Amino acid sequence: MIMATFTQNADWKTARTRHIEAASMRFAYRRLGPDVGVPVVLLNHWGANLDNFDPRIVEGLATDRPVHALDYRGIGASGGTAPLSVAGMASDTIATIRALGLKSVDLIGFSLGGFVGQQILFDAPDLVRRAILAGTGPAGGTGIERIERVSWPLIIKGMLTFRDPKFYLFFTSSSKSRQAAEALLVRLKERTRDRDKAVSVKAFLRQLKAIKAWGLQAQQPLNTISTPVLVVNGDHDIMVPSENSSDLARRIPGAELVLYSDAGHGGIFQYHDTFLAKAKTILTAYPKAGGVRTTE
Repeated sequence: MIMATFTQNADWKTARTRHIEAASMRFAYRRLGPDVGVPVVLLNHWGANLDNFDPRIVEGLATDRPVHALDYRGIGASGGTAPLSVAGMASDTIATIRALGLKSVDLIGFSLGGFVGQQILFDAPDLVRRAILAGTGPAGGTGIERIERVSWPLIIKGMLTFRDPKFYLFFTSSSKSRQAAEALLVRLKERTRDRDKAVSVKAFLRQLKAIKAWGLQAQQPLNTISTPVLVVNGDHDIMVPSENSSDLARRIPGAELVLYSDAGHGGIFQYHDTFLAKAKTILTAYPKAGGVRTTE
């Protein structure tokens, strides 16, 4: 197993792309922040490489703790072929975390990353201290298996209008939300050197199959999760319908739910400052009283 030592990076634009061997594969990741504090591990969405993590969120989290952003197998500069199951991605992620020498982490999973995060809570509960599940839903959740039907028309619309599909998929049609979409896309282009390898069509489609399988599989016993969890989403998510976030928070003991108003799948990007403040509060001192439901 390869172990690594680090120096603190100044910002997400210059954080070096690194590699670690785990599960007989070479995985790409970036690390930001100091050497002290509980590490945060970030798990990304469908079709996303390292350059799709929001710089403001990563940098904000890294002010007082190490942050590790990971590529899945077969994605970006990671080797191998993208798994066809969420369980496969979770197994890889657990192996990567352990190969990095991390004994206990806080986990933030967005969209597909939230599926993977849930599976990790079942497969390696002692590895995760606290978890934030954003823009995501449970196995067998409402409408998750229909993500293809929702997404492809807007992906094609993005191609025809020369826009990143996230503009339509992650945000509502209001002027406020569309302005936030434009701002996110600008932030994602801040890094100009050492950008990650583009996600292949093959990997994109294999991840889609994994997402559809997650939507069709049997429900999991979320009531057995003992890890403190924050569930976050926009109140108008069309990719993973927002009711799934409410379902997650209801079924996970003590979970807290935050739904951002006039926001879609990418609510944490539209409200990145508000989300960052909430995440840092939760990861610093999770409240003992659970079951709080809030809309911001």
